[in-house]
Formats: sequence, C-alpha cells, structure tokens
Amino acid sequence: MREIVLDTETTGLDVNSHRIIEIGCVELINRIPTGKVFHRYINPERSIDKGAFKVHGISEEFLKDKPLFSEIASEFLNFISSDTLVIHNAVFDIKFLNMELGKLNAKLISSDRVLDTLPLVRKRFGPPASLSALCERFGISLESRKLHGALIDAELLAKVYIERLQTPLDRCQHTVRFREHLPSNEEVSKQLDKINVSVHEGVVDRRL
Repeated sequence: MREIVLDTETTGLDVNSHRIIEIGCVELINRIPTGKVFHRYINPERSIDKGAFKVHGISEEFLKDKPLFSEIASEFLNFISSDTLVIHNAVFDIKFLNMELGKLNAKLISSDRVLDTLPLVRKRFGPPASLSALCERFGISLESRKLHGALIDAELLAKVYIERLQTPLDRCQHTVRFREHLPSNEEVSKQLDKINVSVHEGVVDRRL
C-alpha cells in the first residue's frame, strides 16, 4: 500500500487570490517511509502576505528563479499518482492544489483519495490539534522546525501518522500482512530522521 504524506505553503490564505509556493511529499509503503520525497519551491508570480511570510519565512526574492507551478505540475502528479494523500487540514491544501491544477485544465484531486488527519486527531484526542501540538503531545522533536515548511511538516506528519494515528484495526491488519518484518516505532523514527529535511529541490530517492 502506497501513501503520500503531503503539505504545502502558500502566499496567503485566500485561494481566490493567492498561490502555492512550496510542495513537500513523503512516500510511505505499508506505513513505512521509503526515503523518497518530492520537494519543490514555486514562483507564484505575485507578492507574499506579511502574515504568511512570518509563518514560513519564504521570501519573494528567494522564489524569483524558481519554476512556475505549470512547470512542475506533471512531475508532481506523476509522484502522487493515484495513491492516498495523507494531509493535516486537507481542505486547505486540496483547495489550493485544485486551484493550481484547474488553471492548467488538469485533472483535479478527488476528496475520495484524501485522508485528513485533522478531524481524526480532533475526534481521538481533542484540542489542540495543530501539527506542533501533536508533536509535543507525542514527544516528537521539533528541533529542526524553526518555521513552517512543506517538506519538514510532511515528515513530521508522517511520524505522527505512523506512530500515533493508526487505529487498532490498522495495526492488526499491518501485523497480519507484514508480520515477517514489523518495525518498531523507534525504527520508523530512525528511518524518517535519515531523510535530510534540508534536501535539495526535486524528487530525492534515498532507499535506506
């Protein structure tokens, strides 16, 4: 089973006027990180709201020489394929991704293939339900996360998802299907930690 943990950063909150500036994806196979990621910074061809800049620290100057969404769309769609997308507050990210894809007359992402961890977390643990709060709740280090970033946030969400958000049924099915090698939470964390969060842009394949 292939899943893609995904996050985006944008120039602002309004999908009608703002654009995506960063996409980060982490590949999981059978709930195990493979080391393969997709990471792109994108030139939005517009200014960045001050509030958004305070969140992610990505400047207009930095994005000047980055590709347009239209130039990375095909590679992005190939990477996510038709697999399940695991996203925290998916409504926001999918809304922006479909806006960008719609501008290209490309096939939109169906909500049927999206697993939104935000309502799952709210139902199971209650507030607060932000990614930072979840990491603190579960003892996942935020040392490498000075500001929001699509790739690092996708990697942190992958840790939360793998270690804490599987249902008892998920764990049972996983044990039955993969009992020959079922890694511990510690092994999974080490595997994720080996993915360099300062990875260069693009698809990076580190089979560990």
